[in-house]
Amino acid sequence: MIHAAGLRKSFGSFEAVRGIDVDVRRGEAFGFLGPNGAGKSSTMRMVAAVSPVTGGTLRILGLDPATDGPQIRARIGVCPQEDTLDTEITVRENLYVYGRYFGLPRREVRERVDELLEFVQLTERANAMVDDLSGGMKRRLTIARSLINRPEVLLLDEPTTGLDPQARHVVWDRLFRLKQRGVTLVLTTHYMDEAEQLTDRLVVMDKGLIVAEGSPLDLIAEHSTREVAELRFGVAGDGESHEALAGKVEDLADRVEVLPDRLLLYTEDGDETIAKVHERGLEPAATLVRRSTLEDVFLRLTGRTLVD
Repeated sequence: MIHAAGLRKSFGSFEAVRGIDVDVRRGEAFGFLGPNGAGKSSTMRMVAAVSPVTGGTLRILGLDPATDGPQIRARIGVCPQEDTLDTEITVRENLYVYGRYFGLPRREVRERVDELLEFVQLTERANAMVDDLSGGMKRRLTIARSLINRPEVLLLDEPTTGLDPQARHVVWDRLFRLKQRGVTLVLTTHYMDEAEQLTDRLVVMDKGLIVAEGSPLDLIAEHSTREVAELRFGVAGDGESHEALAGKVEDLADRVEVLPDRLLLYTEDGDETIAKVHERGLEPAATLVRRSTLEDVFLRLTGRTLVD
């Protein structure tokens, strides 16, 4: 559905995307993860056929965005990060007007609007003004609008940013149902749990390059350990710095990470590791054993420092 080889995007002397290779298969959910400035949005805009390619090869549905932009845009859906709904008309009218932009006949648009309102659970709010909707409802309406043309590929930029947990899970459910129907999903997200829940495969981007690729489980297995033991020592036990404490336990784990308030010990058996910590006379104020997550992988690959 999407093929990129050596894909590049430059803005003057700044190279935002520095030669990436990506293949997205029909019917899968594919994710782009990365910190701010990693090149995710620049890549998505090229895939959406609204930003020209600087170098390399890009094909969307077998078409070249340089020459086939209108045909590509007619067959894909785009859910932007910010809701761009028309606030002065109703929920139903938002979908109807957007459908007419695609040249769909009036009767077909009306039927499609009813289908989508039911799909995103907004039928009872069909005649409400957009300003009267909650954040979660607006997000579902934006997704419904992106589906009006029955797209083969749906691009979602941060689909649940700013939503409360309940609204996020409703959106996740709708996206999962779309995938079941055979729609190919391509999304960017800052939520690691969202990436784990929704994507079949993903790439982690950093500084315009792909630094890892695979399924969430494969990436965790490759770049982390099965479990993480978290040790909290309060004000660093007995006056010792966290760095000094880390030196006393570093041989008990594959990797030790020092944070301001705790130590992270990456290990295959967290309980066994904590028992060995106690055997050495160290008494953490609190301990926690959890499974490794995609967030552990993400932070290891891209660092914990903020990127402006």
